[in-house]
Amino acid sequence: MAKNTIKTTARVADTIRPTIAGAREKPGWHLLRTVAARITTPLLPDDYLKLANPLWSARELRGRVVDVRRETVDSATLVIKPGWGFSFDYEPGQYIGIGLLVDGRWRWRSYSLTSSPITSKGSRTITITVKAMPEGFLSTHLVGGVEPGTIVRLAAPQGNFVMPDPAPASVLFLTAGSGITPVMSMLRTLVRRGGIGDVLHVHSAPTETDVLFAEELSQLTQRHDGYRLQLRFTRAEGRLDLARLHEVVPDWRSRHTWACGPEAMLADAERTWTAAGIAEQLHLERFATSRVAAHGAGGTVEFARSGKSVSVDAATALMDAGEDAGVQMPFGCRMGICQSCVVGLLEGHVRDLRTGAEYEPGSRVQTCVTAASGDCVLDV
Repeated sequence: MAKNTIKTTARVADTIRPTIAGAREKPGWHLLRTVAARITTPLLPDDYLKLANPLWSARELRGRVVDVRRETVDSATLVIKPGWGFSFDYEPGQYIGIGLLVDGRWRWRSYSLTSSPITSKGSRTITITVKAMPEGFLSTHLVGGVEPGTIVRLAAPQGNFVMPDPAPASVLFLTAGSGITPVMSMLRTLVRRGGIGDVLHVHSAPTETDVLFAEELSQLTQRHDGYRLQLRFTRAEGRLDLARLHEVVPDWRSRHTWACGPEAMLADAERTWTAAGIAEQLHLERFATSRVAAHGAGGTVEFARSGKSVSVDAATALMDAGEDAGVQMPFGCRMGICQSCVVGLLEGHVRDLRTGAEYEPGSRVQTCVTAASGDCVLDV
């Protein structure tokens, strides 16, 4: 089966991402900054550069919000101009981490890029489109409280839910709600690569007013004969039944499909494509990890190197626990994929939130998807 990408909008994340932005892409500049750092010690070149331009940083990727465009009543597109070190060679469909300073703390989340990596000359910006969620502290703030000019921190684009170049001859996009966001990057890229071939797009939203990018999607149908859009309004019509997909897309078995939306829809898609014997033609993007029910009462998590500890329940990820305690936890995708958050378990037991499996002392555990199973000590 084609690789399924599991992506989450992440949990509370206040850690400063430890990266040297642009070091690989511009080794000459990086060497010059290293020399300058020795000359200006104890201050760093960044301390002077930030006075001239906050985007001139070699220690971390930064960006400036240049515009906030309302999409629907509860969603908005943020146009961001990345600073020094950002590379525009990302792939359509990938996501990016964004950190925002709120009430004195840096909050991190991951959002799909809705822009195309193929930028017009002089327009070196990226976009993310955020839907405010009732339980989403940062999403609500991004949609309703961010002003143009705000400086944000960025993590490099990543993810395997991508559109190849060249695209398959016939494509099906199956999206719902904010699941349309990575697909917009793909559609915009297809247009900039020279046109859309044979693309059928089935998108579900509660009502007509909830459709993200509605005007642009309408323009695509008018300008490109190869793009066909079928909208489904679930409050009036109900959710799409994939067992009857042939009634909507008669040739779905012959198409390569990119699906993104609620977990129930994606689970149905996995079963449907697997039963048809064409699982390799299905590419999935999940905005949240599937977790088993929490068991036990959690415990006290001690962070050995930091000298800090915190009591947590059995459903709180170790990474979240550390960050809430002020520990600089290593992190990457925050989805249990990239292994960047792995640390040693010195004492006690922890439990995998996805499978329920328990790990013993001496194990190396992914802190973004494990929780305390009693008292434990981590090597961080």
